[in-house]
Order: sequence, then C-alpha cells, then structure tokens
Amino acid sequence: MRGARIRRAPSLRIHDARNRTSTTPHMPTGDWRSIVASALAWKEAHAGLDAAAAELDPALRGIRPPGLPHSAWELLDHIRRTQHDLLEFMTAERYDEPKWPDDYWPPTPEPPSDSAWDEALAAIRADRESLARLARDDGRDLTARIPHGTGQTYLRTVLVAVDHASYHVGQLVLVRRLLGAWPGA
Repeated sequence: MRGARIRRAPSLRIHDARNRTSTTPHMPTGDWRSIVASALAWKEAHAGLDAAAAELDPALRGIRPPGLPHSAWELLDHIRRTQHDLLEFMTAERYDEPKWPDDYWPPTPEPPSDSAWDEALAAIRADRESLARLARDDGRDLTARIPHGTGQTYLRTVLVAVDHASYHVGQLVLVRRLLGAWPGA
C-alpha cells in the first residue's frame, strides 16, 4: 500500500561484551518464558519421551543391547532421578546434593517391579510440569542465581533439564532400535 507507514516493533537495547549497543525486537517476558517451558516437552525435532517409552515390551526394558552401557529402564530412571534433582535444586529451601553416580542411576538394569516403568513415567511428567510452571512464573527472575548454588541460574538449570532429557531420550530410541523394538526397526 503506497504511503503506508510500517510500524516497527518495540526494541530492547542490548550491550555486548565490548559495550556496543544493538537493537532487537522486544519479546514480552511471558512469551519467552512459555517457549522455555514448552521446550521441556518438545518433540518437533526428535521423538519425545512418551513416544520413546511407549509400548516397550516389559521383557525388553532391562536388557542392555550389545555395545551399549544402559538398558531402557536405566535410561528412563536416570532421566527421572536427574530431572527430580534439578527441580529440587531450584525449589528446595534446604537442598541435599545426591551422591554421583549412585543416586543418579538405578542399581540394576531391570525395573524393580512391573509398575516401576509407569511410575517413573508419571514422576517424570509431574516434575516436567513443575519445571514448566517454574519457567512460566513471572514472579521468579530466571536469570537470578539459585541461592544455595555455585553460580547456576534458574534459566540455566531448566535448560540443563531440557538438554539432559533430550540426550537420554535419544539413547532410549537407540536402545529400542538395537533391540528391534522401535516402530519401523
């Protein structure tokens, strides 16, 4: 349309390490918080946890494929334990750090019971939702340092949870493929 004025989005001034100023379009805080929160369950670029864990024959859950160090159960329970620890690290008034690696991995390749698989998935989903609520909470400065941490911020810790789960979901898919238990394998 001739003569129409193009309206620019509001901008933020950002100073880089050399104190140069650049301008970027302003994104409301709620928008980027929602993006961070939704990243906890993303499945656009790869299989999500629910798809990776779905309908795996219980007889295969404790088998370590040749050449791999972990069974599907070990990976699933490791995701649960680590994600829960990251949530506790950010939210507990008094945080007791688990012992590495003992408290982050299950003691055996096999689930301890028939119900353990579903219980682990339910716990992961619940903690994932708690992490997402934390990320969406406008009352929390995600760039603030966690009081009892050693410099970690809330945002960094949520992103660690995203990265960690994604990495191990990929391993879970690999385990299933090698066991011939991935759809289309």
